[in-house]
Amino acid sequence: VQLQASGGGLVQAGGSLRLSCAASGRTFSSYAMGWFRQAPGKERDFVAGIGWSGGITDYRGSVKGRFTISRDNAKNTVYLQMNSLKPEDTAVYYCAAARSRAQLRVGAEIDVWGQGTQVTVSS
Repeated sequence: VQLQASGGGLVQAGGSLRLSCAASGRTFSSYAMGWFRQAPGKERDFVAGIGWSGGITDYRGSVKGRFTISRDNAKNTVYLQMNSLKPEDTAVYYCAAARSRAQLRVGAEIDVWGQGTQVTVSS
């Protein structure tokens, strides 16, 4: 599978963005999917993950209640709806595919990374 992320941009604090990650290949529905982010000078961190069926999700604490991850297996796409954005959410956001949500949560054994999309939140 190959991943193509889009939807980043510049938004004011309190605003919203929706990121999309389109996957090629016929095995998309067999992967757990996730979003990570990397701010300048910092490590890449887990943001959100979703199981292959879409029924179970995970979030890092700082985005719970503001971000929602979802997937559409018919469209081979995973989304990240980001609301109430804060300047500290500014980062390059990456989508990723792994065999399990556990692997996504720890950022280990990621099978595929998408290219990043820049999200900038101004104060």
